[in-house]
Amino acid sequence: MKKYLKISVMFLALSLSAQEQLTGIILEKSSSQEIPLSGANVYWLGSSIGVITGEDGTFSLPYKFSFNKLVISYVGFKTDTLIVNGNKYIRHVLKASDELDAVTITSRKQTTARSYLKATNTFTVSRDELLKAACCNLSESFETNPSIDVNFSDAVTGTKQIKMLGLDSPYILISTENIPAIRGAAQTYGLSFIPGTWVESIQITKGAGSVVNGYESITGQINAELVKPITDDKFFVNLYAATSQRFELNTHLNTSLSEKWSTGLYIHGNTLQETHDVNNDGFLDMPLYNQVNVMNRWQYTDAEKGIVSFINLRYLYDEKQSGQVNFNPDTDRGTTNAWGSEINTERFDITTKLGYVNPEVPYQSLGFQTAFSHHKQDSYFGLNIYDIRHNSFYSNLVYNSIISDSRHKIKTGISFTLDHYDELVNTQNFERTENSFGGFFEYAYDDLDKLTMTAGLRVDQHNRFGFFVTPRLHMRYTPWEKSAIRLSAGRGIRSANIFAETQNMFSSSRQINIINSGGKIYGLDPEIAWNYGVSYLQGFNLFGRKADITFDFYRTDFKNQVITDWENPFEISFYNLDGNSFANSFQVEINYDLFEGFDLRTAYKYYDIQTDYISGRLQKPFIPQHRFFANAAYETDKKENDSQWKFDATYNWVSEQRFPNTNLSAPQFQLPEKSPTVGTLNLQVTKVFSPKFEVYIGGENVTNVRQPDPIISADNPFGSNFDSNFVYGPIFGSMYYTGLRFKIN
Repeated sequence: MKKYLKISVMFLALSLSAQEQLTGIILEKSSSQEIPLSGANVYWLGSSIGVITGEDGTFSLPYKFSFNKLVISYVGFKTDTLIVNGNKYIRHVLKASDELDAVTITSRKQTTARSYLKATNTFTVSRDELLKAACCNLSESFETNPSIDVNFSDAVTGTKQIKMLGLDSPYILISTENIPAIRGAAQTYGLSFIPGTWVESIQITKGAGSVVNGYESITGQINAELVKPITDDKFFVNLYAATSQRFELNTHLNTSLSEKWSTGLYIHGNTLQETHDVNNDGFLDMPLYNQVNVMNRWQYTDAEKGIVSFINLRYLYDEKQSGQVNFNPDTDRGTTNAWGSEINTERFDITTKLGYVNPEVPYQSLGFQTAFSHHKQDSYFGLNIYDIRHNSFYSNLVYNSIISDSRHKIKTGISFTLDHYDELVNTQNFERTENSFGGFFEYAYDDLDKLTMTAGLRVDQHNRFGFFVTPRLHMRYTPWEKSAIRLSAGRGIRSANIFAETQNMFSSSRQINIINSGGKIYGLDPEIAWNYGVSYLQGFNLFGRKADITFDFYRTDFKNQVITDWENPFEISFYNLDGNSFANSFQVEINYDLFEGFDLRTAYKYYDIQTDYISGRLQKPFIPQHRFFANAAYETDKKENDSQWKFDATYNWVSEQRFPNTNLSAPQFQLPEKSPTVGTLNLQVTKVFSPKFEVYIGGENVTNVRQPDPIISADNPFGSNFDSNFVYGPIFGSMYYTGLRFKIN
């Protein structure tokens, strides 16, 4: 099992995270094998410095000479204390409770973990947390997370959009294994193209993020780590069925071809072919769709030479039909017989990752990433046509090392990106190529006690933006036990893909108006913003049970922004910011282990997001100023046959949301200034029969909250007042589902 140790270090290099001084792997014995143990607690005795092992059993935490006793614990295993005399690799096998005369239980694995040690405000969402909502794709993976807001973009396509710090997903860098993934043509629907069962864990970082991953991140980064052939189940199947007649199938097949090669085949399919019109407005409440999504993942490991590599090949075909219930695409497309829409997407991806760790000097590593994607979308919305072709290439080379000792770490490297867009908007063609070449340097300091800091700087030459500099800074200070104060600041710059990112505008009769300012992308200038943040995390005991509280405040200041102006009901305008635009976000979150097996998470958020429009300064529409979130999760103790019950409930409440101005519309189409408040409740129960088999049943929006008349002028969709974008709450009402999971290790 010596190779597991070296593999773990190489995984750290591939994820481009900072190398800590003491690293290792925690294992458990299963039959005749030793396999990685995820979620084990590893901490220095007599200190608040500790971590939880990752999905591959690895850990990494600060070390100094005064630390000499390392405690390793996990529920159902013997707690071990190791004497550490130097910065040597740790490889340790925990013994299960059935091998012991007595069992000492120290803590329970947390499904969402916040770090007290990192300079960035990052928390990790485990696979167990993702299963609380039976998530079928990445867009549905954040229902139980208070830091990400999920809402529908319009009343026709049924597309779920996410927001962070009150701003839309284009301002978030969304990556898979630290390779930018959801961007450009994939921005609107791309989250639904990553099946939930493919995701091993999600890391969410608030603030500008790292310069290593590029210059586009403004409000934060969401990174999805995918399951790996060497650690994933040999066979896994997930079946899902809902009362809406939605059906899904996920299958994983993993095998080891040799000592060095492993491969996995991941197959996803979903379909919904039942028409629903609960509110009787003549329009489908949710689209009809089919999706086939296949990924072949290869993993190569040469532990002796310090090399690990991944190759991913993926193909996706997705088709959606929405619009009026009586719409027939064969006879009605391009006519005014009935209003309908079809969105057909075909996508191919290939990504490669190569990591090398010097076997003699483990803090020196080299990582190289490449990604190519071809994205083709053919679509129409009533009489509006939107087609896009997007070819993208990305590469990143990263070198990790230290200066003097492991308190001073550096990352440096170069990156290159190339994007070619070809768009057809009705009768007008937009075509452009963007490319950039840049270099970056990041310095990390850790005093192994109270202070950590990460300072980064990258410089890039862009064929349309020119030369620009991106600085970013993150700091963490621990003034007392179980606390962390974090500060961050950073700059981001990005292209606004106004058509790909705002496709919901086509589901209306609005005229598109681009106010050309002489820029090089649709006549507009790039978006530039600074993000500043402060966060305070405090852990404590309440009535003998663990708890923590977090206060976050972030502000985003735009130096330039492409304004999407909905304030005229007959048009949508795009223009560069002339004045001020800012977003203030405040959040307080409390997590409490109320009693054995029961976790309670609550959060309150306040948003103040204002922009200077042509018509004056206004709050951004469709953003509630107040949000309340609560999640309760309870698990029974595992029985001797490993059977278990799991119960989850999530409540979301949002305050009033400002509607865009409708005063120019006819009186019957005018809306009030603000929407009503909305509260929804989701429930799920899971019965684990054995480590191999479990069944779940749940309900979304079980209180059956519905927005009445979400479409303006639904009875005349080809008239000048038709608009499906005034959505503030659920349309379909309550929906119930069931499913099963079966796996063979």
